Amino acid sequence: MAITSANQLELLQTAEAVAREKMIDPGLVIEAMEESLARAAKSRYGAEMDIRVAIDRKTGRATFTRVRTVVAEDELENYQAEFTVEQAKQYMADPKIGDTFVEEVPPVEMGRIAAQSAKQVILQKVREAERDRQYEEFKDRAGTIINGLVKREEYGNVIVDVGAGEAILRRNEKIGRESYRPNDRIRVYIKDVRREQRGPQIFLSRTAPEFMAELFKMEVPEIYDGIIEIKAVARDPGSRAKIAVISYDNSIDPVGACVGMRGSRVQAVVNELQGEKIDIIPWNDDQPTFLVNALQPAEVTKVVLDEEAGKIEVVVPEEQLSLAIGRRGQNVRLASQLTGLDIDIMTEAEESARRQAEFEVRTKLFMDNLDLDEFFAQLLVAEGFTSLEEVAYVEQDELLVIDGVDSDTAKELQARAQDVLAEQNKAALAAARELGVEDSLVEFEGLTPQMIEALAKDDVKTLEDFATCADWELAGGWTTVNGERVKDDGVLEPFDISLEEAQTMIMTARVLLGWVDPTELEADEDLDDEDGEESEEAEA
Repeated sequence: MAITSANQLELLQTAEAVAREKMIDPGLVIEAMEESLARAAKSRYGAEMDIRVAIDRKTGRATFTRVRTVVAEDELENYQAEFTVEQAKQYMADPKIGDTFVEEVPPVEMGRIAAQSAKQVILQKVREAERDRQYEEFKDRAGTIINGLVKREEYGNVIVDVGAGEAILRRNEKIGRESYRPNDRIRVYIKDVRREQRGPQIFLSRTAPEFMAELFKMEVPEIYDGIIEIKAVARDPGSRAKIAVISYDNSIDPVGACVGMRGSRVQAVVNELQGEKIDIIPWNDDQPTFLVNALQPAEVTKVVLDEEAGKIEVVVPEEQLSLAIGRRGQNVRLASQLTGLDIDIMTEAEESARRQAEFEVRTKLFMDNLDLDEFFAQLLVAEGFTSLEEVAYVEQDELLVIDGVDSDTAKELQARAQDVLAEQNKAALAAARELGVEDSLVEFEGLTPQMIEALAKDDVKTLEDFATCADWELAGGWTTVNGERVKDDGVLEPFDISLEEAQTMIMTARVLLGWVDPTELEADEDLDDEDGEESEEAEA
């Protein structure tokens, strides 16, 4: 194929046709043509030459040019695309390094292979332009609902025509019982839009909690207007869901507004989600109250919250246990997802038995270590004492409130507790020394001998070892894996240190070792204080 003999307007007509079909800028198609012609020309003139092609946007005439750049003599590498200042003087007046010399070269005759190669380049560029257009159009629509048309199904994944391209609804994003046929209309949630080199860029979902939230937003005007807010959603897609709502207008019941007249609003969402049962729950800032709401329809007798551990114990009547847990643990699992808490459900009898067991363990602790009779040990436990440390170092007045305890008895109790603790500390330190603990860790302020022994058993034997620990490795914590909260046990967790205390000790160790500049640490603390003050002012 010879460019000189072709109808020059045909290039423009082809570009216009492709651009209309793919809904992209005709200029991008022409640029792809220019690149493909340049590649074909290089196969004729030489791959090392800098050959460029420009197509006139009005006439369609293709101009082939060779470009050479002026470089320093010691930098000359490509003799076909570069030349020195002296060589350039043959073609240019007063050439300088960095100048370019452009000369027109004859158009090329393209054989079958070159023409096929040019076609592939054009197709590739058009595909890239089409993908870029699709990404730009949808990147700001992530988190919204869109209607599409089912095109086909591939290995369980549904390919959906969303108007400006194809999107994918993966198998795990479909509601279990759903099946689709070509040309079925489908309502989906745009979960993510990513720029990918190949394959789909728009990822859809019908199982995402956000999909349900957006459906309610469409059905409930008060949510759309911001009068009611959806605070949390938990789903077992296709089976059951819980949604927590709050109203910012005291005259509007958030639950009633979401249910609608005769259940019309919630039923519209249920129908879209293939009959998924939905519990609509009033949000409450008080976590125990919110949890009681989240466990509906079960009735809760008692709630014990451990905020630091992110765990909560719920006590229910015996006849309510199966209802609280739900089929295959569904009710408690959804409540846990909704509240972000790890929930332990027990009956009143189980809770009573556990409290009795704890009472007996603490009673035995005081009997064995303080040489007390059972009655006196039980008095200590009944007054809320749980450890030897509490007895040893509590204000004496707190012991004097116990029946039968006078000043002399209180002093004797504290002396016994302190002696036992001293022996335990001595034994723990000796055990730690045997494990190879160095003085740098023993002398570090804030660690008890029992803590040092626990660290040594976990192979933390020097101050350097301690300084490399993460806060959660010491204090423990919770992480989320596949939507489930998983407990990470900390080495010092039995000693009830918080994450903040662990962070402080680790940073102090790093300062002592010279790893961290103390002034930088102080600056960070000052910044934290300022942030806290600003937060308090904002709340005020």
